[in-house]
Amino acid sequence: MNPKQLAAEKAVSFLDSGMTIGLGTGSTAYWAIEKIGLKVKEESWKIRAIATSIRSEEQARGLGIPILDFSSIKSIDVTIDGADEVDADLQLIKGGGGALLREKIVATNSKQMIVVADESKWVNVLGKFPLPVEVVHFGWERTFEKLQLLGCDAKRRMNGTEPYLTDNGNYIVDCAFEEIKDPPGLHESVNAITGVVDNGLFIRIATKLVLGLNNGETRVISR
Repeated sequence: MNPKQLAAEKAVSFLDSGMTIGLGTGSTAYWAIEKIGLKVKEESWKIRAIATSIRSEEQARGLGIPILDFSSIKSIDVTIDGADEVDADLQLIKGGGGALLREKIVATNSKQMIVVADESKWVNVLGKFPLPVEVVHFGWERTFEKLQLLGCDAKRRMNGTEPYLTDNGNYIVDCAFEEIKDPPGLHESVNAITGVVDNGLFIRIATKLVLGLNNGETRVISR
């Protein structure tokens, strides 16, 4: 079993039937959704779920996981989602899959957020992975310039020859900082730029990390 699948399946062991669950997006969250689908099918789990992307919603529906929208619930018990980078304080960079805004909305409306990742995502300092920033179309060029002034190498994400569009219809600018020494401060600076919707820094949101290790074990770290 690969480390991503190991981490995801370990994380599902913290869930129970009857919960309302947030379903993340990405290659590790994929395995968590698959495992939850098995629980629904083989153990008759009664759960409700909210997906963070169209991709995850389609996967969940195909497995028989009931999908809700926010209008029908007050809170989410647990969200399971992946990360592009995570540090010892459980600060994250997310958004490589393009779903950072919905992921953050779901996570911040959850009582717990369990992060699943393989050990390659564990870093001492965030920033080697470019920080995704979701921006609106109107005036995006000026927003882009202001992001560059923060000291990054910025690139608008592309999908072939066309700009990449999020599920919300926005652009993503990937900002390479190399090192982010003050993640909370950078989070505030980025979001203070008019035209920015949100960015992929998740600060004081994750409550538990499940790392899948290359030796076939898992490591659980709680905040």
